[in-house]
Amino acid sequence: MILGLSRTWSLAGYLIAAIIILPLLAIIAQAFVPDEDVFGHLFNTVLPTYIANTILLMLGVCIFALLIATPAAWLVAKCQFPGRKMFQWALLLPLAMPAYVVAYVYTDLLDYAGPVQKMLRLWFDWQAPGDYYFPEVRSLGGASVVLALVLFPYIYLLARTAFMEQSSSLQHASRVMGCGPWQSFWRLSLPMARPALAVGASLVAMETAADFATVSYFAVPTLTTAVYDTWLGYGSLSAAAKLSAIMLLVVFSMIGFERFARRKQQLFQKQSGPNESSVSKLTGINAGLATAYCSLLLLFSFLLPFAILLQYSWDYFDESWNAAFWQYSFNSLYIAAIVSVIAVFIGVLLIFIRRISPRASDILPSRLASTGYALPGTVLAIGILVPFTMLDFAVNDLYEYFGQAGPGLVFTGSVFIIIFAFCIRFSAIAIGSVENSYKRISPSLDMAAITMGLKPKALLWRVHMPLLRKGIFAGLLLVFIECMKELPAALLLRPVGFENLATYVFQFVSDEQLEQGALAAIVIVLVGLVPLIYLNRSLEQEN
Repeated sequence: MILGLSRTWSLAGYLIAAIIILPLLAIIAQAFVPDEDVFGHLFNTVLPTYIANTILLMLGVCIFALLIATPAAWLVAKCQFPGRKMFQWALLLPLAMPAYVVAYVYTDLLDYAGPVQKMLRLWFDWQAPGDYYFPEVRSLGGASVVLALVLFPYIYLLARTAFMEQSSSLQHASRVMGCGPWQSFWRLSLPMARPALAVGASLVAMETAADFATVSYFAVPTLTTAVYDTWLGYGSLSAAAKLSAIMLLVVFSMIGFERFARRKQQLFQKQSGPNESSVSKLTGINAGLATAYCSLLLLFSFLLPFAILLQYSWDYFDESWNAAFWQYSFNSLYIAAIVSVIAVFIGVLLIFIRRISPRASDILPSRLASTGYALPGTVLAIGILVPFTMLDFAVNDLYEYFGQAGPGLVFTGSVFIIIFAFCIRFSAIAIGSVENSYKRISPSLDMAAITMGLKPKALLWRVHMPLLRKGIFAGLLLVFIECMKELPAALLLRPVGFENLATYVFQFVSDEQLEQGALAAIVIVLVGLVPLIYLNRSLEQEN
């Protein structure tokens, strides 16, 4: 905070923040509008089931993700075993895989007509479903397991960092006091990593609450599917807004818990980097078990679904390689490119204002703008439909007032609304990426540039931008891949006849024909791998 900015900069920041929080305000306002008893009907019939399923799903996914991610994070951070360096980055790969694709693959493998149950019936001579018990895949439990397999890297990444940052002297002290490796993990490492685990679990819970495609495929009614069904089934924007408001309560509770856990995290973790001297070398059967555990986790979370997608793509290549595939790929790419540039522009502008303005009020826009990512896709879509539907009606009424034919759905019937929604949802990612890069630029550099007579625009363009290029590039990549994967908002907001790769693949999943959409799913996964590899290399260079 070293330079007095003109009010134009502040107004620009507040204008962007106001646009980003517009859907949130619209949901709150619309939730108080009467809805012709649609919400009352839902409240008296299925709403308790929606809420219970949402809570049970979040708990199930978090528990299972913690159980599989924590041992992997501890092994990679604290033990030396064959394949450790590869597992450090490979266990992040499931983040590139859409959860609904994994759901389809495992349903195809594990349901009654799938190869696993066929093989069991053949081996044990079972003739009918009543002859044996097999867990139902299309269930709340099945959805929990599938989502945990895709989302566990959030916990793995944070827990691995927490374990690596634990002081080696504490480990040595515990061993001197007679603790074995297991006791040292249980009584020392795990409690110290608890804040990081809590942060990871809260992120997983938020992603679970926002998931639409997986629970829809498994026919598990949650608040997300309720918002979608209420809008498309009943056509009641007010009832959908009320359900969205309930979801927001759940999401913001998770955010509050995550912030509380991060505060604790700073108390327990030291500031230095990883300490290789605290890594124990595993030998014999222990080394084999560690490698086997990480291998199986990688196999079931990424390699097996990816291999099946490759097989589907090869078998159905002629049917998939068509004009629709190219058109939908182009739609996804150009929307993702436009949103990435806009989101990064917003991130640079808001963080620049916050960095150099002496006014305390200039901190607020960047914080308000970061709330967009907290809105689940379906909730965000409802929040955007409310004001833009009103705006469309106003434009058409204005045309009719002057005796002209209205232009129709200018905003809600065009691609503009998808780009707008994606910008709001993913600007927070760009803001975070730019903010991290700014932390590495010394304020003394700003002061030296100002002393030499540089104005704010020149300071930003000639001094900051060259130093921010890695953060900007990371932000572009992250926003790009999120746009490629985003499904719920695209499903609700897409104009008639418009598809992108995510909606294209989901249609095939819903029709039980993923084989024909596997090539498009492969594209989504491969595009998602690029930022993961880049970010992992950046983390390794920092370490």
